[in-house]
Parts: sequence; structure tokens; C-alpha cells
Amino acid sequence: MDRQVINQKLESLRRCIARLESRCPDDAKTLATDLDAQDIVSLNLTRAVQICVDIAAHWIAEHGDVTAPVTMGQTFDVLAQAGIISPQLATNMRKSVGFRNIVVHNYENVNWDMVFSICKNRLDDFRQFAEVFIEK
Repeated sequence: MDRQVINQKLESLRRCIARLESRCPDDAKTLATDLDAQDIVSLNLTRAVQICVDIAAHWIAEHGDVTAPVTMGQTFDVLAQAGIISPQLATNMRKSVGFRNIVVHNYENVNWDMVFSICKNRLDDFRQFAEVFIEK
């Protein structure tokens, strides 16, 4: 794997997580009414998901002995099948792709209570994913 590319993506992921932690309001009700916070949070969550998909795809491309995924969500299943990430983390990351798709394709239908919950309870999924690819 191209360490420089992976390290740049990991740094971008770190910045997205930091931005989410610093800009997500203290309660879901505020997020539901604060358009600026919605933009910041939704953009950084979708970026975080996309960065993780990109890292996973990069790993898969480097390992020709694995089955290529058909969907973005399947990239995490491939990593789990290869023993790179846990099945539970693959499930959580696959769910994050589903969230990303809602935000990107159906922005008007975003459930801001769910987004708030992701920001407060699921950012460790991104950290766990990053930990696997940090140069050691």
C-alpha cells in the first residue's frame, strides 16, 4: 500500500472526527434546527465514511487474492473476511455507508436525532477502523 496516500487519508479522517466532536451541538434538538451545524456535521460524517471506503478499496486493490466488492458497504465485508477488521466493525462501517447514502441522495429526509446519536456514540467506529491502517 502507498503509505503516503494512506497517511494522508488517515489525517483527513482525524480532522473530520475532530470537527464532528467540536461542532456537533450538545443536543439533538439544536442539531435539528441549526442549519450550519447540520451542514458541518453531515459533510464531515460523509467525508469520514468516504475516506474509510477509499482506504478499504486501496487495501483491496493491493491484495488481488480477495473478492472485489460490488458495493461500497461490501468493501468492509471483504476486509472482515480477510481478517483485517472484525465482523462487528464491518457491520458498523457498512451501516455508515447506508447513512452516507441517505445524506448524499435524500438530504431532506435526514433524521437529525440519528445523526446526533452517530456523532455522540459511533465516532469510535472510525477510530477503530483507522487504527488498523496506522503505520506501526
